[in-house]
Amino acid sequence: MRALQWHGTRRVAVADDLPVPRIEDPRDAVVRVVRSAICGTDLHPYRGEIAGFTPGTVTGHEFTGVVEAVGPEVHGLRTGDRVVASDIIACGRCRPCHAGWHYQCHRVGLFGYDTVVGARAYAGGHAEYVRVPFADVVLLPIPDDVGDERALFIGDVLATGYACAMGAQVRPGDTVAVVGCGPVGLLALEAAWTLGAARVLAVDPLESRRRRAAERGAHPVPGGPDAAWEIADLTDGRGADAVLEAVGTDDALLTALDAVRPRGVVCAVGAHASDAMPLPTRLAFAKEVTLRFAVGDPISDREPLMNLVRGGRIDPTFVVSHRMPLAEAPEAFRLFDSGAAGKVVLIP
Repeated sequence: MRALQWHGTRRVAVADDLPVPRIEDPRDAVVRVVRSAICGTDLHPYRGEIAGFTPGTVTGHEFTGVVEAVGPEVHGLRTGDRVVASDIIACGRCRPCHAGWHYQCHRVGLFGYDTVVGARAYAGGHAEYVRVPFADVVLLPIPDDVGDERALFIGDVLATGYACAMGAQVRPGDTVAVVGCGPVGLLALEAAWTLGAARVLAVDPLESRRRRAAERGAHPVPGGPDAAWEIADLTDGRGADAVLEAVGTDDALLTALDAVRPRGVVCAVGAHASDAMPLPTRLAFAKEVTLRFAVGDPISDREPLMNLVRGGRIDPTFVVSHRMPLAEAPEAFRLFDSGAAGKVVLIP
């Protein structure tokens, strides 16, 4: 089969002769990929930011497809079903899973991400076929009236944006600030509207991203050291009721803490990895800020999200800037890495 493999810093290549995956465990399914996407998380190994990442890893954790085979212990799925995969792999049976904490599953994994998440590596969705473990937990059937591309983002970026808005406790009438307007930030913005936000302020240093956010009804705010001051001016000195941080850097989180009002809530879904974050505890204490970190959980949230997509409340496909064949995936990564592409969908 054809699949994209990582070989080193900014070195990915399409192989045409990889074996088609097969059922290895009674809870497995094999899925023929119909659509996949490149996520910002994929850029960390692409840029060489993850030490020890294994050469030859098949990348990608956002995909939809058709079930080709199911193991004997898979329930509720059959061959021919159209499905969307959760990026998070979870067993569904351990104590954290029963609590709805799938990212803390004892057997957690992430498609196409080596052993960065969990102890076992799973080949990803930038391929023609994928083996899906714990298939009746990880896969969700797609209704006939929802297209593959609309369903695709339920498996990661829409679920992550939704988790950000929910974690920030957005309420009807709130002024919400979104820090970082890449695909996750834009979908967090959409989630904030569905939760009743009266106004959304979109903070990003890139004019193209601010323009895209403005097209979705947000007020654009240039990023940088003056962003919090501008938000204060736009809110009569009060600050935003809720701040959704979708970047994952110290500077973005500092902006969020500066921009939130007293007793407001900041939710960070950017993938933070700093061990020396200069947290302004005096400011946070004085404002009595609630700071929460969240990882999107498609397994927990996919059914309400599918209902929002199916009912036309959210159409996540607006984040797509490029649609390219899998054979051109190396160029797609280059465009995405350079900022020339917003969200790339790959078609096998």
